[in-house]
Amino acid sequence: MLMNIVVLVKYVPDATGDRRFEADSTVDREGVDGLLSELDEYAVEQALRIKEAHDDEEIVVTALTVGPEDAEDALRKALQMGADNAVHVCDDAIAGSDAVATSMVLAEAVKKAGDGVVPDLVITGMASTDGGMGVVPAMLAERLAVPQVTLASAVETQGDQVRIRRDSDAATESISATMPLLLSVTDQTGEARYPSFKGIMAAKKKPLRTWDLSDLGVDEALVGLGASRTTVAATAARPPRTAGEIVKDEDGSGAAALAGFLVGSKFI
Repeated sequence: MLMNIVVLVKYVPDATGDRRFEADSTVDREGVDGLLSELDEYAVEQALRIKEAHDDEEIVVTALTVGPEDAEDALRKALQMGADNAVHVCDDAIAGSDAVATSMVLAEAVKKAGDGVVPDLVITGMASTDGGMGVVPAMLAERLAVPQVTLASAVETQGDQVRIRRDSDAATESISATMPLLLSVTDQTGEARYPSFKGIMAAKKKPLRTWDLSDLGVDEALVGLGASRTTVAATAARPPRTAGEIVKDEDGSGAAALAGFLVGSKFI
């Protein structure tokens, strides 16, 4: 049995860096180092675990990203972890696309990666660490016309069935669906593996294809900042941290001073 799994990954600015915005309110991706989104590492990990759990079957894991030239680094990390091949959708016209346009490009890329049909499994992280919207998985499932089992805390597969556990503050749900489907996973599904030296060396020989919008048959007028249905009205730099207030307790009044500060700040 041949199973095709496509894992969507994203190249994002390092959260520990000094992130800024451009004049058009898009993220400055040149002024800070980028990396594979941590939340997407869990998606890659789940794809590899599914493959390892069915080692008697032929399973192909494809990592796919949409992004600038440097986004190839995110794909290299996925290949080093164990993905079999990778696809990079790279086109300057895509820059500034909102979630609606991004999901459209991803849908066409996913179908092309599956030779015209939807793969058995499309796996994503729960959100991107730069945008944080978390809506692309649902939009993509709608465009691909497949069921979605999202925000999984645990994943089980058997044959063409996928069962997940979804944990929330109020309840735990058990959801199942039949492939093909879209699966999004949270950071509770299991620690993502580190690339081994063997994996790093093997990744150098794995195929990495590059497509642009013309390869996907997508009109440039439908993507980019100008076609976005959402607009960022304004951005502002985070204010510098100020020195905290020091409460001295030299005469036994420290407790009262601390309580007064907490009340004044509406903490209690």
